[in-house]
Amino acid sequence: KIIAATNRPDILDDALLRPGRFDRIIEIPVPSEVGRAEIFRIHSHGMAIRETIDWEALAVRCEGATGADIRSICTEAGMWAIREERDSVTLVDFERAIEKVVGEEELRKESVTMFA
Repeated sequence: KIIAATNRPDILDDALLRPGRFDRIIEIPVPSEVGRAEIFRIHSHGMAIRETIDWEALAVRCEGATGADIRSICTEAGMWAIREERDSVTLVDFERAIEKVVGEEELRKESVTMFA
């Protein structure tokens, strides 16, 4: 048995998708807005957060983000607090992290598209 996964089904060789190659193709879409908010809650659990964070509002800003992207955002938010020698994370840290992580992701997509 073989299981395969890709983030870029648009660039798969058609020969891979011919009948008999894979018995099932299962699409796992990016998380919904509600899902993204819950992923933020999961990955920020245990972080020292200074204020109440509106996870739903952050989820709206991260349309198209994967669970891995959101985990990176939470990690980066914590890093902002560490860099500034604070013992807790703020909304501004999450906003900066979104700009950094989502911005880097957009650059990667543009690079892949350019050379695909």
